[in-house]
Amino acid sequence: MRLCLGLLLGVALYARAQPARELTVFAAASLRESFAGLGKQFEGKHAGVKVLFNLAGSQELRTQIENGAPADVFASADHKHMQALVAAKLAADPKVFVRNEPVVVVPKGNPAGIKGLQDLPSARRIVIGVPEVPVGAYTLKILDAAVKKYGADFRARVEARVVSRELNARQVLAKVGLGEADAAIVYRTDAATAKRTVEAITIPPDVNVVAEYPIAVLAHAKQPELAREFVALVLSPAGGEILARFGFKPGGGE
Repeated sequence: MRLCLGLLLGVALYARAQPARELTVFAAASLRESFAGLGKQFEGKHAGVKVLFNLAGSQELRTQIENGAPADVFASADHKHMQALVAAKLAADPKVFVRNEPVVVVPKGNPAGIKGLQDLPSARRIVIGVPEVPVGAYTLKILDAAVKKYGADFRARVEARVVSRELNARQVLAKVGLGEADAAIVYRTDAATAKRTVEAITIPPDVNVVAEYPIAVLAHAKQPELAREFVALVLSPAGGEILARFGFKPGGGE
């Protein structure tokens, strides 16, 4: 009996002495809640592993990776920043794991009376993402497409109302939720996280874009095997169920 207790105690002390393995995931800010859920599931199936997230604009994360920031996995909100890392041989074989949809968001109660994309020029204060961040680039594509529908000067009239350009979609959303803007364009999944403070307005599909999110293991991953397993979870049906809970659409994996 004493021998068994001693063995159990020894195993427990050995396990406690082993440092936790850390998997570092760089992910677009709009993935905050869904990736938190994926991280918990991954940790539950990998004893002694801690998943650490760095959540920011995809362009900011790309720059950090290019400058040598330690990371194992990168999940981008667009292809542009992922492909830049692939071209630099810092990432390989990215897979699209989800799709998202931009929407117009207004403060709860819609004080400016914005009924749709066409009403943006009537807003006093609009916030959008900087052009380098995916949500900002998507916004400009939408405004350019809307020119054919709402007039040649539509983009110019909207940009004349822009009072701030933010570094990621969550910062854009926060401005609207705080009442510092009459309207903005963010992802539908972001709007869903702030239902108490904002309302979402659908953008007509003929001028809207589809936001695709690719994920990849990074070339200098310190935990390459864990990184591959995390990407596999994200691409799996179980991972898809978690992502769908937060409003993301299936990505197709190509």
